[in-house]
Amino acid sequence: MNYFELYQIPVSFQPDLLAVKKRFYQLSREYHPDFFSNESAEEKDRVLGLSAMVNKAYQIFQDPSAIIKYILQLKGLLEEEEKYQLSPNFLMEVMDLNEQLMDATDEQEKSHVSNSIQTLQSAIYEPIATVISNYEEGITTEKELLQ
Repeated sequence: MNYFELYQIPVSFQPDLLAVKKRFYQLSREYHPDFFSNESAEEKDRVLGLSAMVNKAYQIFQDPSAIIKYILQLKGLLEEEEKYQLSPNFLMEVMDLNEQLMDATDEQEKSHVSNSIQTLQSAIYEPIATVISNYEEGITTEKELLQ
């Protein structure tokens, strides 16, 4: 069972966060280990596993990057611990932004660095924004997902 099935929501890069939160509370009550204290060890283990899965899914649904990674793993397009070689220029830019943020002494400097970070994020996500917003299970192609 994947996280979307567990939460009974459609596979989407942009799940309805209100529905996710509502379902999280329902599942948390349903699979709370305290309600299974008189059950067999096997049943306790099963419920504990489901409870952990509910919590992990909720964490992933809160992070757009984690949702992308999870869906690509579901589709077999990304390995669990797959590593990518990032451009040295990109890494230097990110390190520079981190240093600027740590060295910022006033709100104006922090705001300037924050704007730079948002610009970088936009540059990363802009090429895939259409795929993310128009994703349809079974219709969106593998080629589109690989972007």
